[in-house]
This record gives sequence, structure tokens and C-alpha cells, in this order.
Amino acid sequence: MDKLEALITPQSDESLGNYVQRQRRRLGLTQREVALKAEIHPQSYGKVERGQTVQLNQRTQRGLAYALQVPEEYLEALSRGIAVEVEKQQALRFCPQCWTPGSAPDPLWLVLRAQYCFACGTKLQSRCQGCQQPITSLKHRFCPYCGKPYKS
Repeated sequence: MDKLEALITPQSDESLGNYVQRQRRRLGLTQREVALKAEIHPQSYGKVERGQTVQLNQRTQRGLAYALQVPEEYLEALSRGIAVEVEKQQALRFCPQCWTPGSAPDPLWLVLRAQYCFACGTKLQSRCQGCQQPITSLKHRFCPYCGKPYKS
């Protein structure tokens, strides 16, 4: 995990309010600036930071994710009170039908909630089919653990 990822990943015991406050401070923004960027009322944002609001609607969640430059999935997990799955957030996924070996994965395949290819509907792969190890890089065509090609 690089430094930026470590900074934006929610800590295990962190509340939604503490998390958004930490992210706001990381960016050097005021509460008002975040509220304006997120297109929500400044008082509503203040309630989130103070822990008076713990459930976010989709519009607020999307706006806060944009304003704080964090994945929407992090805010969703915090508002539901569940931990962000570190392995899932680090796992690369690709479509075995659409991916060209050696090329970068499509950004839509990397959305944490994505399970299927947006273009063809094929289930995305995040593990080697040979040894079941998580895929750590798609720069290469073969699994570094077992040598099997990612795409046959």
C-alpha cells in the first residue's frame, strides 16, 4: 500500500465523522469548502463530522467522495459500520474476454463494487486461475507464483 492509499484508507476503529474530518484536514480544506464542493449544506456537513449523521444518502455520499477525493465505497462502508476489505481494495480485476494481456485494466473494472465487465457482462477475475493467488500486476501476462497465463 503506498503512502496516499494509507492516508485515505479508513482506520479499523474510525467513525464516519472522524474519517471525513481527517480527510478534510489532509486536503487543507475548511468545512465550508468541503460542503460547497460536495454540494451539500454546510450545517449538514458539520453534522457528519460531529457524528450526528451516520447514514449518507447516495447524493451526499457521491458528493463527499468527490470533495474529499476518496472512493465512494469507503464512505459507504463507514456509514454501514463495516470494515473496508484491504485485500479487495488492492486486488486488480480484469475481464477475461475484453482485456488485452500486458495492457492496463479498464478503470471501471477497478471499482470496488464491480463484479462483471460493463461491456460484455463476463465475471471479472481477481485471482490466478491456476493457484488462486491475488493478481498484483497486469503489466505481465503470467502469474508470478505459478507461471500460468492470466488469459488463455
